[in-house]
Amino acid sequence: MRIIDVICSAGRTGFFFDDQRAIKKGAKHDGFTYVGEPVTEGFKKIRQAGESISVMLILEDGQIAYGDCAAVQYSGAGGRDPLFLAEDFIPVIEKEIAPKLIGREVTRFKELAEEIDSMEVNGKRLHTAIRYGVTQAILDAVSKVRKLTMAEVIKEEYNIKGEMKRVPIFTQSGDDRYNNVDKMIIKGADVLPHGLINNVDEKLGRNGELLKEYVAWLRDRIKHLRAEEGYTPVLHIDVYGTIGIAFNNDTQKMAEYLGELEKVAAPFKLRIEGPMDVENREGQLKALKELRQELKKRNIGVELVADEWCNTWEDIKLFVDEEAADMIQIKTPDLGGINNIVESILYCKKHGVGAYCGGTCNETDRSAQICTNIAIACGADQCLAKPGMGVDEGFMIVYNEMNRVITLAKARERINLKREAAITK
Repeated sequence: MRIIDVICSAGRTGFFFDDQRAIKKGAKHDGFTYVGEPVTEGFKKIRQAGESISVMLILEDGQIAYGDCAAVQYSGAGGRDPLFLAEDFIPVIEKEIAPKLIGREVTRFKELAEEIDSMEVNGKRLHTAIRYGVTQAILDAVSKVRKLTMAEVIKEEYNIKGEMKRVPIFTQSGDDRYNNVDKMIIKGADVLPHGLINNVDEKLGRNGELLKEYVAWLRDRIKHLRAEEGYTPVLHIDVYGTIGIAFNNDTQKMAEYLGELEKVAAPFKLRIEGPMDVENREGQLKALKELRQELKKRNIGVELVADEWCNTWEDIKLFVDEEAADMIQIKTPDLGGINNIVESILYCKKHGVGAYCGGTCNETDRSAQICTNIAIACGADQCLAKPGMGVDEGFMIVYNEMNRVITLAKARERINLKREAAITK
């Protein structure tokens, strides 16, 4: 089956683009927006609508496969590619990528995805968001041609053994970290609440006291609202480096504080994402590794999740090889081609490190569905409910796609067994 055309349409993402540099310089909230001038190139406002591009591959039998190009909320920050605007990048897809795809047979995902992911134009790789969306469309095309779910295509091409099972879903609260937790508990989220603890004075406390109070509230709220005692979600809290700020990146003091936090969280398991941010990869690697070693020495069971400065496939390999974290957040749009998500999850699992198929609130329903298929196929340890900052649409999209894929796979197994039985007769 060949691709006969490539069509692009501009779209919106599930959240917003934020100028992280301007926010770190002290930009203040004005309702849902920010006051002040943007700092990062390409931004017209500190907060502006997130944009995406749907890439549609028209197959010769009339079927349409598609994926969505999308970038993280903090585009242009931390060494990432520049702000992703549809009007800037649709022409790039039409001029540079469409000619390479039109006329191509789509029977295998891996090879074609790797080709697009490694493409260079004028000596530079394509924007990560473009590689992300185009490779999604390729996976969808192969699944349509082969009449398999996208998860089944990945399992087969990467020779992944074992039954496809449900992956724990991680929900994020945004700033509404109380009402959204109630929704998470009612819906039965496996991992919660993210929490958005991104300010020392307002959310963590100079001695960590505000986060302690919040964790105690989480513990008690789960016990109060859960429908059955067996519901024991993991508490996964992203602190955006604020623990490092509050304790001056002192490993001993941070470890002591995390030990106290673990006691407050009991009986629930506690994960802390991004305990510090030392603003360079090597420093972050060293600091995170030292803290992890100190926690193990003290027999503290808090798991550390690598986030900042662990963005690319190369970063992920380095953090895994150095045993710098218990879990890696695989920030899906930052990796470019979705073939890299597959490789990252499998690499983490091979080396005994937790694989969190993450991403950003600033994605689309389509990218969320496709990442869910990858998470199921590769056996990720958890999958982010996305897009959006909350628990409503994102949880629904991921939960429903996960159940569809697993149900279809099981139904196909039953049908195949019946066929085999009929043939043997």
